[in-house]
Amino acid sequence: MTYERPNIRDMAGYTWGEQPAQKQVIKLNTNENPYPATASVANALQSLRVDELRRYPQPFADGFRDVAAAAHGVTRDNIMATNGGDELLRLAITTFVDAGQTLGMAEPSYSLYPVLAAVQGCQVARVSLNDDWSLPQDFAAQLNAVDARLAFVVNPHAPTGQLLPVSRLREIATEFNGVLVIDEAYVDFIEPSQGYDAVPLIREFDNVMLLRTMSKGYSLAGLRFAYGIGASSLLAPMLYKTRDSYNTDALSQHLATAALAARDEAAVNWQQVRDERSRLSAALAAMGFSVVPSESNFLLVTVPDSAAAAGLDSQEKLARTLYQGLKQDGILVRYFDQPRLRDKLRITVGTGQENTQLLQSLQASLKQALQAIQGA
Repeated sequence: MTYERPNIRDMAGYTWGEQPAQKQVIKLNTNENPYPATASVANALQSLRVDELRRYPQPFADGFRDVAAAAHGVTRDNIMATNGGDELLRLAITTFVDAGQTLGMAEPSYSLYPVLAAVQGCQVARVSLNDDWSLPQDFAAQLNAVDARLAFVVNPHAPTGQLLPVSRLREIATEFNGVLVIDEAYVDFIEPSQGYDAVPLIREFDNVMLLRTMSKGYSLAGLRFAYGIGASSLLAPMLYKTRDSYNTDALSQHLATAALAARDEAAVNWQQVRDERSRLSAALAAMGFSVVPSESNFLLVTVPDSAAAAGLDSQEKLARTLYQGLKQDGILVRYFDQPRLRDKLRITVGTGQENTQLLQSLQASLKQALQAIQGA
């Protein structure tokens, strides 16, 4: 006998990237920051006392909210702290989308969105990206046509890393009838010359929410701490009604506050990632890979088409072969077995040494794989 609701019984859960137990693996598959958290975080961790953990944490993480508000030029009421970005996504769906109603997303995108929708029992409207991975001009119109109550836009986009300008986000917010959640998980890796800053949108629109996380830019993926930025009227029902009590613990509040207060320290690592991203992109292109321009800490690459003569599915076969070859060499990248992505690999930008090892292994695996395909 099963006791789960029918929609839970029928749904598929989220598929995580591999998390190996062994430490010697070069892990370039889940977009973690390759550099450790800053000295400010280490000092904050050492300053914690065990006896402080006997009390409940500050329920709204007000200390963190004040630091975040100052960092973004908003007020405390415009900030909401959550247990990772995934909790903010879940709360947005729970708060704004009733069972049976519709939420919208681009396709492909973050694969957790439809999982959370299935848990809530709501429908998903998927808008296919254009051939160049850009968002269709009628994105908002398509979602309005199905009365979508909520829409997710990842910016920079995952899994491509492409960036929508703020002007385009403003157009969507203007046209869309529901709540627009702009998932900025990778925002810290955008080139400063882009001049990207979507925070002003929350002053212009009462239906726009930005998701920020400490996982990527601040090297705190293991901490599970994120925050939303939005109009106080938009955040209030989540903050005071649908949020779990004490949803962020004292340890994570303390360390996240220290990390955000030392943004300049973290920014040094962001620049290192950008520099390595440029080097890795150029090297992969020289090997025959097609690289999507990225403003994130990963690259989406299409395997070389030099194996096309071996059969229609040769690029997909080559991508799977390269993925397995790298894994055998102790290097993990991400392979997505889904439409439009089967001939591609998503590669997290690692340290200089990790990227060099990746390129060396990839070169050897590519040569071996092409010989095997051609000889088949």
